[in-house]
Amino acid sequence: MQRRRFLSGTALAAAAAGLAAPALAQTRIEWDMVTSWPTGAPGVDDSARRIAKRITDLSGGRLNITVHGAGEIVPAFGVFDAVSQGVAQIYHSVPSYWTSKNQAIGLFGSFPFGLTAPEQMGWMYHGGGQTLYDEIYAGFGLKGFIAGNSGPQWFGWFRKEINKLDDLRGMRIRSNGFQGEMLRRVGVAVVTLPGGEIFQALQAGTIDAGDFIGPWNDFAFGFHQVAKNYYYPGVGEPSSAEEIVMNVAAYDALPDDLKEIIKTVAMSASEETTTAYDINHAKTLKVLVNEHGVNLLKVPDEILEGLQAATQDMVKDLLNDADPMIAKVMASYATFRNQTADYARYSYAAQMNARTQPFPEA
Repeated sequence: MQRRRFLSGTALAAAAAGLAAPALAQTRIEWDMVTSWPTGAPGVDDSARRIAKRITDLSGGRLNITVHGAGEIVPAFGVFDAVSQGVAQIYHSVPSYWTSKNQAIGLFGSFPFGLTAPEQMGWMYHGGGQTLYDEIYAGFGLKGFIAGNSGPQWFGWFRKEINKLDDLRGMRIRSNGFQGEMLRRVGVAVVTLPGGEIFQALQAGTIDAGDFIGPWNDFAFGFHQVAKNYYYPGVGEPSSAEEIVMNVAAYDALPDDLKEIIKTVAMSASEETTTAYDINHAKTLKVLVNEHGVNLLKVPDEILEGLQAATQDMVKDLLNDADPMIAKVMASYATFRNQTADYARYSYAAQMNARTQPFPEA
């Protein structure tokens, strides 16, 4: 009797396993990630592929993400619409590219004289930024998370030196987002181009200057070969957040544990990506100066003052925008920025200003 019971139980277990196998196979979800970056672009493409692999690995392959560089499925600036419309399920890009969709989106990426990378994440996590971000993106059928930051940007590569604010008037400069709007307000002819097209435009003279990210990325794109004057600080983008954004229907269809994996990977990417930029920028800057004769030049104070005045006017306009959502996001951002900037004078800024001497090295 016991033997018959054992055999019956074994048969039932085998039958259950046979039924479970197809069901388990059906849980594998395939997503396409489209990006705004050329395949192999340092930092940005690295980050997109690391995020995709980590989500795939942590899910045990249940959510498998395949990465496609700019132009493989859609152009660099086409990823927002592609994911919104369900052509792909997820994209990797930067919020500053989407101010034409809604100006407030740019605030989640960067803003002139605004938040640094740690402050930006502080606003998202602790200052209500994520709630506002979700509210705006939901209107486009999207759900997103900030997933990294390339840190302080540079003002850009200039074919000729600039000395006063009037030198910027009429110049054709590649830029985007709120930085572009700041430059327009001082008379710049702003040209919006994907990163992969900046070199050719500089070389051909169709733009007079251009910014992308910083030394690590810019060196890989070869901008130093056609413009030797590299200006800092990049006050138009004190930081530049990267994002992963999903089609909301595809995201909502996921089980809760996969949603949590995506959120956690985005959070981990914020730290890992930002620190990777910091050290690689530092290493590459020495190469640009010592081996390629790049001129490091500080933006003259007169120009910085003019840009700051233009930014103050821009903030006032956004606070009084006819779209209440834009005004709401700007108010939240400005309050958080002022709080953190006031404290930073005594903490981070004071420490950096005091750290004047290099350590002896072995």
